[in-house]
Amino acid sequence: MKDTAPLPQTNIAPHRRTLTALTPLRLVSAAAASLSLSLALSSCTNVAGFSQPSLVRVIDASYLAPGVNIYVEKSLLAANTGEGYISNYGTVTPSAAAPIQIAAANGGAPLFSTTGSLLAGQQHSVFLTDNAASPISYTVTILADQQTPAPSGHSTFRFLNQAPRTGAVDVYMIPADVTIANSIPLITDLAAGAASPYTTFASQTVTMVVVPTGLATPKYTSAPIALTGGEVRTVVMVDSQLTSNPPVNVVIANDVN
Repeated sequence: MKDTAPLPQTNIAPHRRTLTALTPLRLVSAAAASLSLSLALSSCTNVAGFSQPSLVRVIDASYLAPGVNIYVEKSLLAANTGEGYISNYGTVTPSAAAPIQIAAANGGAPLFSTTGSLLAGQQHSVFLTDNAASPISYTVTILADQQTPAPSGHSTFRFLNQAPRTGAVDVYMIPADVTIANSIPLITDLAAGAASPYTTFASQTVTMVVVPTGLATPKYTSAPIALTGGEVRTVVMVDSQLTSNPPVNVVIANDVN
């Protein structure tokens, strides 16, 4: 029989876990760290739940309304406004049905009341115009305003035609040393009471010319407008009330930059 050699013995030391005693100082440090984490999580929750205000301005393009006060959510947003007025932006609480009230600046019962949707973190215009169906009533429209700058080297314009006597118009933005005969209209056949979309073009010094659709006789010619890029503008066109030269007046509002 073959002898079998004994297996070598291996000494395996038992595993011991070393426990660190929590001294009072360490207990305080652990509690402070836990409290800091709790506050940080709470802070994140509060930021996530924060609701941005809505930015709102007034555009008054009514020929019939007297001087008016315009209230949004019971706060006076614009006082004693008249046709051709554009206010600065103010902040209001966002609402799906924000109350809007038009009242004569000299007092009396409200002239017109309605509601409108004002979104958080967005820009809006409360646009007051005349109601074509009634000579003694008004229309309020909530416009969504662009709030991001135009691309670098470009400008963005929107046009509101509130010139019913003039009717539909074409709008040219004519570069320096260029005639209207050699220009292409930026906006064509914009009906009275209509709003164009925001339209972007290369920034440069331009002259704005408004003509009846399909014609070349200007109803309005601006001074040169220097554009450098990033601008966003809203242009309100209204009929002149007391003069025939120019037949159209223009008010330009800064949406961005």
